[in-house]
Amino acid sequence: MNKKDYYEVLGVSKTATEAEIKSAFRKLAKKYHPDVSKEENAAEKFKEAQEAYAVLSDENKRRKYDQYGHAAFTDDRGGFSGFEGFDFGSMNDIFDEILSGFGFGGSAFSSSSRRTSGRKNGNDILYKMNITFEEAAFGCEKNIKLDVVDVCSECNGHGGFDEKTCNSCHGSGMVTSEQRSLFGTFLTKTPCPTCGGKGKTYEKKCTKCKGTGQVKENKNITVKIPAGIDTGNRLRLQGKGEAGLNGGVSGDLYIEFSVSAHEIYEREEDDIYLTLPLTITEAVLGCKKEVPTIYGPVTMSIPAGIQNNDKLRLKGKGIENVHSGKKGDMYAIIDIIIPEKLTKEQKQLFEQLNNTSLDNHPSFKKYKNYVK
Repeated sequence: MNKKDYYEVLGVSKTATEAEIKSAFRKLAKKYHPDVSKEENAAEKFKEAQEAYAVLSDENKRRKYDQYGHAAFTDDRGGFSGFEGFDFGSMNDIFDEILSGFGFGGSAFSSSSRRTSGRKNGNDILYKMNITFEEAAFGCEKNIKLDVVDVCSECNGHGGFDEKTCNSCHGSGMVTSEQRSLFGTFLTKTPCPTCGGKGKTYEKKCTKCKGTGQVKENKNITVKIPAGIDTGNRLRLQGKGEAGLNGGVSGDLYIEFSVSAHEIYEREEDDIYLTLPLTITEAVLGCKKEVPTIYGPVTMSIPAGIQNNDKLRLKGKGIENVHSGKKGDMYAIIDIIIPEKLTKEQKQLFEQLNNTSLDNHPSFKKYKNYVK
């Protein structure tokens, strides 16, 4: 049988240490494991790496391989043998470590035991909530109604009455089965199909939940919304999601917020922006202007000669940061309003102002360079 050299398969030298062999196999298993790899021939390459690791990680088998090569593990019929008694514990540990990063758990040699368990945690719930600008700025409380999968109050989540030990698994919740593979015989444990992994059965099934231990309930939940929440933020309420099964923990409730736009305020993170309208006279001469903030009106000094789109800052008049509690600032953006209609007297005044020379203003100087 034409087989690749085991050292070549793992990509290590013949003097490789046990740690180097294990590290090389871990990388290959992560790359080619059928549960996570989409590469062509991944299953074959994975099996090849398993075989090489099974030999080279065992001191006695490695010594035989170094002396006789593949012939050391070929039976009289030309088949592959010599793996009886191999300890799969270390290999299982490697797969557990690798697959846990992909959302799996349990032994890599038993995908059914990896994906099922007698104990199951409850699902999380996402609830989308609309709130006003002010509610987001100052925080508030909201009561919401949700249809949630909860523990059955009739049987306290057991699913039945008159409990007794399961005859199939003798109360362990797991059953053991024997499997044969290329590497020999090994045992796998899976949740008991009779009791669903509970380890117990019931003489009488609960009629309210029909034996599931769960019912759908309409619940009133009070949500305390902290100051500073913004659109897209999520608030987690631990344990307020759906109930778990067989002792599994309840899921969480996530509240995702959408904050309504305000009539005069615009928000950028923790800062607030307000467009402040001024007359030409107020802009030219300067003035005192009452400005509305979310904390109440304040009087702001407008300097003489202020320009359109200039920005004036009101420190600490912004939104409270949802994490630090520090308040942002508020900015008043100047909007000088040009009158559309004038009386005869007003026109005369503007004509007098037209005699004001602005030739020395930087903008006019630049402009005059391009006109005759």
